[in-house]
Amino acid sequence: MVLICFVLTWATIFSALLTVACQWKTGFIYLKRLHQIPCHQCKYFTNSCYLKCTVNPDLACSEDAIDCRDYQFRSNR
Repeated sequence: MVLICFVLTWATIFSALLTVACQWKTGFIYLKRLHQIPCHQCKYFTNSCYLKCTVNPDLACSEDAIDCRDYQFRSNR
């Protein structure tokens, strides 16, 4: 009986650690994708809460903006 409890306890701990590791990996991949959004370096980005982008306001700061065809690098910072 003690052996069964020992095995079940360690199986539960291992399962919890595996779940945390998988969630951390998924979050890291998602965060890496979000860092590809170029909006903050675009010349059309306004950083206003009312109008983030003057050309594509519906795409600004979203994953759809990664391949924005209107992106132009802001060089006068």
